[in-house]
Amino acid sequence: MKKILITTIAASFTLAAAHAQTTTEFYVVQDSSTKKCTIVDKKPTTTTTVVVGDGVFKTRTEAETAMKTVKVCTN
Repeated sequence: MKKILITTIAASFTLAAAHAQTTTEFYVVQDSSTKKCTIVDKKPTTTTTVVVGDGVFKTRTEAETAMKTVKVCTN
């Protein structure tokens, strides 16, 4: 019985980790004071950074490509 319980718990953690990896979102943000753009994997909650460009990207590569085209990030 213990072995089944441990196996079930381990499987739950594996599924949760897999789900977390598939729901990652990327944002191109600009620091308000330095005007420097970066890519983050969590939506900014502070007022010192703002999302620029088209918003949410599914992969880091998409965000990197978009950052090259955002006018405020290329100046």
